[in-house]
Amino acid sequence: MSEPPISHHHGKSEQKTEKPEASTEQKAQMEQAYQQMQRKLRINKIDQDIKHKIMVLSGKGGVGKSTVATGLALSLARMGKKVGIMDIDITGPNVPKMLGLEGSDLHVENGRIHPAIGSHGIKVISMAFLIEDPDKPVIWRGPIKLGAINQFIGDVEWGELDALIIDFPPGTSDEPLTVSQSLPTIDGVVIVTTPQEVALLDSRKSINFAKTISIPVIGVVENMSGYTINGITDSDTKVSIKGPSGNMIETVSDSEGNWSITLDVFKSGGGSDAAENLSVPFLGSLPFDPGIVRGGDDGVHRILAEPDGATAEAFDKIVEKVVETLELPSSPTVRIS
Repeated sequence: MSEPPISHHHGKSEQKTEKPEASTEQKAQMEQAYQQMQRKLRINKIDQDIKHKIMVLSGKGGVGKSTVATGLALSLARMGKKVGIMDIDITGPNVPKMLGLEGSDLHVENGRIHPAIGSHGIKVISMAFLIEDPDKPVIWRGPIKLGAINQFIGDVEWGELDALIIDFPPGTSDEPLTVSQSLPTIDGVVIVTTPQEVALLDSRKSINFAKTISIPVIGVVENMSGYTINGITDSDTKVSIKGPSGNMIETVSDSEGNWSITLDVFKSGGGSDAAENLSVPFLGSLPFDPGIVRGGDDGVHRILAEPDGATAEAFDKIVEKVVETLELPSSPTVRIS
């Protein structure tokens, strides 16, 4: 009769198999996932801290989009609103220059980026602060560029704001799509154009782009609409000026001899026509003002240089319409999940 097999089981003395430690690569992946989760939580908090988020787009370059974005922010701030500007135009980040903030260093504390502070307390974050040599062309591939945008959204200590103005590169590229997907809410888009037909064609593309990504168009702003000449002569005297098209433009001076004539340097009314054709609001026109160019170069926006001037007044009228739209009970804020 054979003996029973010998059991090698020793109860509690049996050794337990230890779990292998996570590899360096796995740890890096876990850390990255944790950071992404934290950033998503911070981005969600923006919905509570920032009342309104406004994208400023243009179909083509050279229409004064950054000038308009900065002017909107300044005009809102002059109304007593707490305002921030996010300038994510990598190839031409001009907002800091217009606000005299060139060369500013961003303050980082506890892993949070604190914006530079401009006139009227405007908080400014710009790609210009990340570029070491402003004279060298910036060539950032898609993932790096989009990663920087997400960092601007999630890692910046904006605090509580009434409005955040977001200035984009010209065209309908990846940047506005990335922001619209990352931010919990976008209130709408302001489209900047000039009266020339080619600019209007491109502005139509911007309007259709906004509609495609289901973000409301707050309205169209026509920049460089007309150049006004002011003069003085005898009272109640007829004044004639040859316009850009060669036609004579006439006016009559007032009882004190003051007169003014507006010349349509780039035509006019195209912005309102485009808005009407595409069934979006027209917010207003901004004059062709050489002082805007000088102000941008000198680091003093026209609103700051001449706060009671025609340009500042035009911006105030446009911003009144924007605020009116945003504060409507039925304001079509888009929530993107």
